[in-house]
Amino acid sequence: MNTQPRPATLAPTALIDSDQPDVIAFARKHAQGGDDRERAVSLYLAVRDRFRYDPYRIDLSPQGMRASAVIAQGSGWCVPKAALLAAACRAAGLHARLGFADVRNHLSTERLRQTMQTDVFIWHGYADIWLDGQWVKATPAFNIELCDKFGLLPLEFDGRSDSIYHPFDKSGQRHMEYVNQRGTFDDMPLAHIVADFQTVYGRWMADQNPLREANFAQDVDAEK
Repeated sequence: MNTQPRPATLAPTALIDSDQPDVIAFARKHAQGGDDRERAVSLYLAVRDRFRYDPYRIDLSPQGMRASAVIAQGSGWCVPKAALLAAACRAAGLHARLGFADVRNHLSTERLRQTMQTDVFIWHGYADIWLDGQWVKATPAFNIELCDKFGLLPLEFDGRSDSIYHPFDKSGQRHMEYVNQRGTFDDMPLAHIVADFQTVYGRWMADQNPLREANFAQDVDAEK
C-alpha cells in the first residue's frame, strides 16, 4: 500500500536509532550511488553481508533490539538487521519503516527446531523503503555466506521490486512460506513482539534456553 511517507519514517527512535554515531557513520560510508535507489541498494548489501545472521543470539531487551546493537555485535537476526537497514536509510535521508510477517521457516538447524518446537517464525522483520514514489520491501537477514552454505538463492534488491524470501532453495526444496502479514510500523513494536515470543516460544525464552551456549555457525557447518 503506497501511502505517502510521514515525518516519522525519517525520524530516529530509541530502537531505530538513526541518530546514533555508529549508525550515522555506517550510513555515510555505505550509502553510495548517484540517486536514492542506488544508495538504498548499497545500504541493503552492506547490512545483508557485513553482519552475520544469528538466530541463536536473540536479546529482546531494548538494548539488544536497537539497530546500533547489530553494528556493535557484528551479527543479528532478522528484526534488528531490518531495524539497522531502516535506521541507516533514515540517517541517509531516505524514508524507511519496518514490516513484519509470520513465515514458515525451512532454513533452520535441528537444535533450533527442537527449541522453537515449531517451524513458524513469528514477527519476521524486513525494511520498507520509500523509493521512486512507492514503498519497496527489503529483507537483509541472510548474509551471502549463509546462503552459500545452505544452498539458498541470495536475496537481491534492486530498489524497484520487493526483496522477500524465495519459496524454494537452489535445489527446489521448500525454503520460506509467508503465512501471515502483520503490516508496517514507523517504529519497532517491541512490547508486542516480546509478549508473543513469550507465549509462542516458551522453551526458547526460558532462563535455561538451550541455544544460549550453542553456536549457530557450527551447527550449520555440522548439518550441511
